Amino acid sequence: MRLSLNWLKEYVEIKMPPAELGHLLTMTGLEVEGIEPIGQSLDNIVVAKILSVKPHPNADRLSLCLVDAGNGEVPVVCGAPNVKEGLFVPIARPGTRLPNGMVIKESRLRGELSSGMLLAEDEMGLTDDHTGIMILDDAEPGAPLSSVIPIEDHIFDISLTPNRPDCTSIIGIAREVAALTGQKIRMPGIKFEESNTPIEDYISITIDDPDGCPRYSAGMVKEINIKTSPYWMRYRLHASGVRSINNIVDITNYVLMEMGQPLHAFDHKLLSGQQIIVKRATEGEKFSTLDEQAHILSNEHLMICDNERSVALAGIMGGLNSEISDTSCDVLVESAYFDPVTIRRGSKSLGISTEASYRFERGIDIEGVATALKRSLMLISELAGGQVLKGIIDNYPKPYQSPLIELRIEKTNSFLGTDISKTAVSGYLNALEMEIQDLDEDTIRVKPPTYRVDLIREVDLMEEVARMEGYDNIPVTLPYIRPAEDIDNPETNLHESVSDILAGMGFSEIINYSFISPESVDFLEAKQESPLRSFVELRNPLTVDQSVMRTSLVPGLLTTLKYNVTHGETDLKLFEWGKTFTKNGQGELPNEKPVLSSIMAGCYDKKEWHNTSRNIDFYDIKGTAEVLFKSLGLKNISYRRTELESLYDPDVSCGIFVSNTLLGSIGQVSSKVVENYDIKLDSVFIMEIDLEALLEATGENIINFESFTRYPAVLRDLSIEVDKGIESTVIRDIIESNGKNLVESVNIFDLYEGDKLEESKKAISFRICFRSGKGTLDGKEVNDLYDAIIKKIRKETGGKLREG
Repeated sequence: MRLSLNWLKEYVEIKMPPAELGHLLTMTGLEVEGIEPIGQSLDNIVVAKILSVKPHPNADRLSLCLVDAGNGEVPVVCGAPNVKEGLFVPIARPGTRLPNGMVIKESRLRGELSSGMLLAEDEMGLTDDHTGIMILDDAEPGAPLSSVIPIEDHIFDISLTPNRPDCTSIIGIAREVAALTGQKIRMPGIKFEESNTPIEDYISITIDDPDGCPRYSAGMVKEINIKTSPYWMRYRLHASGVRSINNIVDITNYVLMEMGQPLHAFDHKLLSGQQIIVKRATEGEKFSTLDEQAHILSNEHLMICDNERSVALAGIMGGLNSEISDTSCDVLVESAYFDPVTIRRGSKSLGISTEASYRFERGIDIEGVATALKRSLMLISELAGGQVLKGIIDNYPKPYQSPLIELRIEKTNSFLGTDISKTAVSGYLNALEMEIQDLDEDTIRVKPPTYRVDLIREVDLMEEVARMEGYDNIPVTLPYIRPAEDIDNPETNLHESVSDILAGMGFSEIINYSFISPESVDFLEAKQESPLRSFVELRNPLTVDQSVMRTSLVPGLLTTLKYNVTHGETDLKLFEWGKTFTKNGQGELPNEKPVLSSIMAGCYDKKEWHNTSRNIDFYDIKGTAEVLFKSLGLKNISYRRTELESLYDPDVSCGIFVSNTLLGSIGQVSSKVVENYDIKLDSVFIMEIDLEALLEATGENIINFESFTRYPAVLRDLSIEVDKGIESTVIRDIIESNGKNLVESVNIFDLYEGDKLEESKKAISFRICFRSGKGTLDGKEVNDLYDAIIKKIRKETGGKLREG
């Protein structure tokens, strides 16, 4: 939030330097991110009176002005459209440096001498107005501009936490300063004359949704005059980051920044039926907001309506069909309290964030609604004329009751690590305008003011005591840490090991939201009976795209892959360690399952002078799994065909087993799923690991050092011709199980399918390494073992030795 120090001083006396005030606010939880000086370099700008104006002989849009700047008559060339004789205006004399860095020099413009520059407000950094030169009240020519208007100021940029909506206003910050410095805040006076005509003759208010709108107030002013706001209001709005529109709209924004209460002004003649109705939008309703954007609404959006149509998005933005314009004559001013959750949902779903929605989402002072409305009516009557109708309409069916909170002094000191007396605690809370009642020697009952919507628990009051004491005065103590009962967390240790292994292979770890869209499993081509559709639905989702808990990590990985590919990063290795959630019956907690998923896509090797380019294939993701399991010390890992989810290509995928337990799956993502995600790559490969099964498997497999054998190996090559349906794992298992512990390794070095074989056949070539740890193997022993293995393969697979 941005605020003017000069404006703040209207409500509380401030004698300390700006930097000291900034430190004070920061140490009490209102972090001051910056302090910007304004008007500090305008010393050479003085008041000038325009004595005469005539056209420039060589330029249609320039004028020759003769001005009195206090030291004689000075010629000035000016291009402002509002320049005329008799005006008092600011002038920058030669040598003056403006805030934008421009240095004024005496020069000739189109042949005519100009000894200075008549200034617009934006050229002095006061507002963003550049419609003409700034017009001042009557003053002595040559008088410093600072003697006519307060141009020296400091703009504070304060970072507010979401729990402090009361400080989203000048008066809210003034309350803090007053409490910290032991002063009383000066609230603005509210006094104006009303006509004899009651407002009820012109408008009625109906609240159809009291949960969404607990309070709605309205006032009305007739026969107003739409014009530009005075400088002091435009300056303060500009300092707060708000653009000036006209006096009516500016007044609503001014009260918003002053009191924190959003207001909205309607052109009364554009309201049908002299009626305001607060209700929900109809599903599919179209509505155009003040920013000229059309929106499709749903019944979660709260609307302000007249007798025929919607005229505003409640708490967010008004509508084009009822906006204030230059022809507006009668204005209806709305001041209301809207439910924060309702406004937050509506704002997020439409992608609209405004100064009003920012405050309504966090909670405003429901008891300040009528006060802010009356403040705006007073300003309208002063700056726009007109007649304020008698009374206001205040529809407030269920008045708010502040909570009563009991605060224990001993508990407060224990929590803060302080030794603050009960008297001091009560004094701090009294300074923050809270009502205090003594209950006993150690306990007080506290009633917070209605604008402090964040104070609902005892610990909230403890925080207020800490703020008032000053965070820099809280002693530093080390927290008591209770030793964990378990020395090691197996899952944490496994996570660290897996992350190190995969990172060493070039993978990057990502973290996605646990909330996904239910349509994500449609993209995965999941069947209706698939466990991927066993969703845990959220009660209050932020958006439809995050309305259920994820049942798989794959949608997040594919979405991340698509994002990177769209931005030109096509060669990717990613993994995620996280939990999936599936429904576990009515009223039961969901099943949470830790899962490791990884994805590979793009180019494995980029083309270099010493190699050729190669795309990632199935054996790269399988190799990743093999390196991972070997590094973790797992044995008896096998890869076999099994029934997998539809997201896999059935011809290029398999299950991962440890002994006979399914550990996970690897494979190529089906082309249909890749197309659903609109990923512009030929192939994508994924690996999914059940971490509970992996933890159990790693717990049973202890890595022991085995000394290297001193005896030589004997190698035998075996080429077997089998049916295509026979998996290589079957043959490998036969070789290892019949090797009498002399088979050290079995590697596939060739696979052949072609014209020399029947169409239903394939030839797989294995290299078998025989080795004994007890002595050198002789040829006969190896040959007998080799022949026995071939016989077993023939018997169990029907395969035969390949000839030639």
